[in-house]
Amino acid sequence: MAQSSQGKLAGTWVSADGGARVKIAPCGGGVCGNIVWLREPIDKSTGRPKTDKHNPDEARRKRPMLGLQVISGMRPDGDNKYAGQIYNADDGKTYRSKLTLISATKAKVEGCVLVFCKGETWTRVD
Repeated sequence: MAQSSQGKLAGTWVSADGGARVKIAPCGGGVCGNIVWLREPIDKSTGRPKTDKHNPDEARRKRPMLGLQVISGMRPDGDNKYAGQIYNADDGKTYRSKLTLISATKAKVEGCVLVFCKGETWTRVD
């Protein structure tokens, strides 16, 4: 039996800059992703674990970065392609996003505002 694209995408991926690892897993008919590792987990200004301090919702600013869901609602949108949302903790904003499985070890992640998209390639680490 062929593995579903959700299953092929499931695993731990490192961002292009190596600063974070995101575990992607099937959820709700698509995939979701949570931060499971940070190269710099401690906020230098506070000496404490990093939190979601740029979130526009003040009540959410104390959420720990580790465990934070950053990929949500990613549903199949073609062969090895997904469309959903990605949360950027650096600016506290959620963007329309595309995720494409390029190979067994590479995935392209894009965030879009209006018609402008910015992307990077993540690498599987598990």
